[in-house]
Formats: sequence, structure tokens, C-alpha cells
Amino acid sequence: DAALQNSVDVGDFVAFDAMPELSPSGFINARHLDDKGGVAILLAVAKAIKQERIDLLIDCHLIFTIFEEVGSGASAAVYGDVSEMVVIDHAPVAPNQHATEFKATIGMMDQSGPFDYHLNRKLLSLSKEHGIDLIKDIFRFYRSDSASAIEAGNDTRTALVGFGIDGSHGYERTHMSSLVAVADLIALYVRS
Repeated sequence: DAALQNSVDVGDFVAFDAMPELSPSGFINARHLDDKGGVAILLAVAKAIKQERIDLLIDCHLIFTIFEEVGSGASAAVYGDVSEMVVIDHAPVAPNQHATEFKATIGMMDQSGPFDYHLNRKLLSLSKEHGIDLIKDIFRFYRSDSASAIEAGNDTRTALVGFGIDGSHGYERTHMSSLVAVADLIALYVRS
């Protein structure tokens, strides 16, 4: 609409081209996939739930945060009445790690400590019951949004589900099968 176009200055927008490349074999190369992959998964799950008119049995809030690595992240977005929080993030594919670009990964702990035993068991059970390709890993040099929510004083069960990614905070690669496995698990979780 003309009124909107006239009120917005080109300088009001900042765009960042992720330069995505999708190979015929299912690999995705792009800048900052560690964040964009998680956002895509969450939005795809929300879209599927809406399109299929699936009624959720409990309240489910989608939260997009920034600065999880430096400690703020979910600290201001998660309130005391949130009982569970499943974080979607990347699972680094690196030496001495189990994560792979082809599967979903359940993080058993990050540098701030272990994730909730019962919530992890629930996610592992859902993946086994529904045949989701999954692996477990520990991230000793990695901090997720779970830590900031807990450190802010929330009594919230937390878990981490990741998509395997080669590289981090730059130009990265993952495989579509890992993104789909995480999306399938998250879709099952929000309906459980």
C-alpha cells in the first residue's frame, strides 16, 4: 500500500543474505544456519499444526531469542509458570562429538550442566516410538538458552534438541534429514 511505502525509509531495514545452497544430495550450505535452521524448524512445526488444525493439549509458546551464548537469551522470555522448555539449537559435528549432520541430537548436557532427566527421557521415548533417527551427545564447550532461563530463577525442566551442523557462527553445512528429524520430534513433543 502506498501509505506504508511512503512511511518506510529504505534505511529502516537491514537484510542479511544467508547465501543458501541446497545440493541434490540434501546438504544445505549457508551463513548462520545455527540460528536460521532452528527458526525454520520451529516455524515449519507451527505451520503444520495450524494447517492440520491440531489441537494442543497444553499451552505452547514459541520463543525466539538472541544472545544465548552470552547469558541473556531466554532469561527475559521465560516466565515462572513455564513448566518445560525444549531448546532447538545446532549440534556441532566435531572431533570427540557424537552429533552427525544426518540425525537429530538430544543434548544430555551443555557447559552449564545436565538437562532434565525426565524431559530427556520423554524425548528419547518419543523418538524411539516413532522411529526418529536420533543420537545423544554432550556439549562441554557450548551454552544454550536453557542455562539463561534457569539462571534467571525459573523452575523449568529443560532439554536441548539439535540438528547436526558442520561449522558454527559463520558459513555452515547441515543435511535436510537432520532438520526434518528435529522437526518431527518437536511436532511430536508439542502434541504429547
